Amino acid sequence: MFSFICHLLKCFTVIIFLLLMVAFTILLERKILGSLQRRRGPNVVGFFGLLQPIADAIKLILKETIIPALSNKFLFLAAPIVTLFLSLLHWAILPFNSFWVNSDLNISLLYFFAVSSLGTYGIIIAGWSSNSKYAFLGSLRSAAQIIAYEVSIGLILISIIISTKTINFSNIIFMQYNHNI
Repeated sequence: MFSFICHLLKCFTVIIFLLLMVAFTILLERKILGSLQRRRGPNVVGFFGLLQPIADAIKLILKETIIPALSNKFLFLAAPIVTLFLSLLHWAILPFNSFWVNSDLNISLLYFFAVSSLGTYGIIIAGWSSNSKYAFLGSLRSAAQIIAYEVSIGLILISIIISTKTINFSNIIFMQYNHNI
């Protein structure tokens, strides 16, 4: 029971860290673009605008959700959740250091490909559930683009597999593979 709680805390730590990093990276991008375009940028909320990501999150939470009248409401609301969940599943197999690996799978590279392939379903479901042919065509185009990127990433990772002779992320990243193979 203790190991489950410890594992759950690790997962929440990673998710909170990722969300904070994304929020402050967006803040940095907005500040840089504001200075490049010679305008003020986000500097009103808090000290030098450091509370702007929190204000943006509150604004996003309080926004009204618009659901098309003829859409499949359950799938329309479930598709972003499925896509977010599948994108967070990638972080479960990435080692942060040699001591902190959430899931050290021997087939972690295959897991990575499988989860990234499933991510296209969330996009297609989002377009299909809106009951609009334009949204559906856009989602199919986006899914085709993701699949095209996966092919090139797969070819790159095949060269890494051949050179390291392993498909375990921990062994690839920390170079713990056997040189005698």
